Amino acid sequence: MKTAFSEEQIQVRVRALAQEISRDYAGEIIHAIGILDSAFLFFADLVRRISLPVHCHFVKMDAADRSEAGILIKQIAYSSPGKIAGQNVLLVDTVVASGITLDHLVQQLQMEHPRSVKTAVLINREDHRRVPLRIDYVGFAWKGESLVGYGLEHESLYRNLPYLATLPAR
Repeated sequence: MKTAFSEEQIQVRVRALAQEISRDYAGEIIHAIGILDSAFLFFADLVRRISLPVHCHFVKMDAADRSEAGILIKQIAYSSPGKIAGQNVLLVDTVVASGITLDHLVQQLQMEHPRSVKTAVLINREDHRRVPLRIDYVGFAWKGESLVGYGLEHESLYRNLPYLATLPAR
C-alpha cells in the first residue's frame, strides 16, 4: 500500500473543516448525519471538533440495480435520520464519486423541509461525477486510484487504518 493522505494530513484538514463549519453555523445547532458505513471515522473526528451543539444521526444507504422491462434501474434506499424539519442538516461522508447516492439523499432530505442542507466530504472525486452536485465542505480532491483506510474498505479490510492509502494493482 502507498499512503495517499497521512493521519496528520487528515487530522489537520478535519480541524480546518470543523472550524469552517463552526464559523458558518455560528450560534446555530447542527444536525449532522453520517452516512454509514464509510463515514464513521471521519464523522466522529469532525463532529468532535465542531464548536457548536451537534445532534448526531446516522443513515445507512443501500443502492441496488434491478432490471425492469430490460431497462436497468438503480434503486436507492436509506434509513430515516429522524426529524429534521426546520433544522440545519450537515450530511457527512468520506468519499463522493459519481454523486448519485449523495444527490438522491440530499433531494430526499429536502422534502422533509429542513432549514438548510449542506454536505461535507473528506475526498471529492469530481472526475467520477455523473450528476451535478455541489459539495459545501471538501477535505481533499482526488483523481487517483481507489482509496482504503479511514473508514474506506476493500474486501471488508482496511477501514481501521488512520490514514488513506492506495492498494497495489493486482
